Amino acid sequence: MSDAYSAAVSTARDYYNSEDADNFYFMIWGGQDIHIGLYQSDEDAIADASFRTVERMASLPAALGTHSRVLDMGSGYGGAARYLAKRFGCHVTALNLSEVENDRNRQLSREHGFEAQIKVVDGNFEDLPFEDESFDLVWSQDAFLHSGAREKVFGEAVRVMKPGADLIFTDPMQADDCPDGVLQPILDRIHLETLGSPGFYRTMGDQHGLTEAAFHDLTPHLVNHYARVLAETKAREADLGDRISQDYLERMKHGLQRWVDGGSRGYLSWGIFHFQG
Repeated sequence: MSDAYSAAVSTARDYYNSEDADNFYFMIWGGQDIHIGLYQSDEDAIADASFRTVERMASLPAALGTHSRVLDMGSGYGGAARYLAKRFGCHVTALNLSEVENDRNRQLSREHGFEAQIKVVDGNFEDLPFEDESFDLVWSQDAFLHSGAREKVFGEAVRVMKPGADLIFTDPMQADDCPDGVLQPILDRIHLETLGSPGFYRTMGDQHGLTEAAFHDLTPHLVNHYARVLAETKAREADLGDRISQDYLERMKHGLQRWVDGGSRGYLSWGIFHFQG
């Protein structure tokens, strides 16, 4: 990775390429997605809840079709890319920083018959390797937080949007009224200095001339999700120990609890942003 990339992105890449992280997210998150889910009950399967988020986001853009081009920024294992390709027949470019995750994405996309529709790109969303005005939809799920230069990431997303295109994304954020300092345990855990906020992304949209079509505030699901992942980790800890180090599992449990605590205290925000060019 180039030295020009931010330290936060480099740290995230190293983390998601690690064997412990790859096994944890693939085994606990259901093997398709790595993002926050929408829960109908506290007992929902994580994979089912994660799929609901994809469905909900996919209901928002203008009509997509076989000639549409979609960019997924931070595509993980490619669950959203495969859903969009199947539902709309569109072509999806799945850009992601983790080569390990990208290898799984390529394998799963081949197995599901989407090799011709989905192009997986090893890359950094702070410097997109695409021409201006290339995509009808730019999509991202819980990835922007990993950048130390979110203004640049947002600007890159806008740069590659065709006129009239949609930008639809989620991101774990701090609440607009979050007190100073209270999120430091979370920031320390994920090696970040800040989180975005709804107000921050609205400002970014205004600066780039986008129209905010909607912000669907779904913050309670953030708490539900991290609590559900924590419960699943504890319930399966004995089995996970064969594939994931005990040190990683202990740190993960502490980290998940911090997200639950921060969300329960009103310090965090999460939802679906929809901007239009």
